[in-house]
Amino acid sequence: MGGLWWWVWAESAQEIVRVCAEVEVVTDPEAVERATAGALEEVHLDAPDPNPLSSFRERRSAQRGQPGFGVLAGRDRVYLRWQEDGDEEILLMELGPDGRRLRQVEIGSDGGAVKTSVEDWPFNPPYDLYDPQYASLEISCDDFEEAWHRARHEPQW
Repeated sequence: MGGLWWWVWAESAQEIVRVCAEVEVVTDPEAVERATAGALEEVHLDAPDPNPLSSFRERRSAQRGQPGFGVLAGRDRVYLRWQEDGDEEILLMELGPDGRRLRQVEIGSDGGAVKTSVEDWPFNPPYDLYDPQYASLEISCDDFEEAWHRARHEPQW
């Protein structure tokens, strides 16, 4: 799984995710050390446009005035009910404070439910918890736990 990498100069890691949409700030010392092996472009968060962060800042700026902006950020756990348009399958997800899935329940069109967790996924990119689109998808912890306990486990890999 790829991505774009830069050294970003900012007041804090939190400031970067508040100002830029759909970004992940890597603060893990081992990951940072691995990144120092390569030559990453440096960019200041407040650098004038255009710069590598311009589109991410524009996207975040557009989100700010929308209902639900940032309401899920900063929580220990977030529970979402996700259903793609035209898809009968429903996903219930438990996300951690970094936006990564911790547990998930897939409910099929027949009502059967399969539960999976971190060990079952080869990739687990974070969800942007500032993004207002997710606020309307929020469900209660109790709703998630009820589905989790009813579901069966089928390892994915």
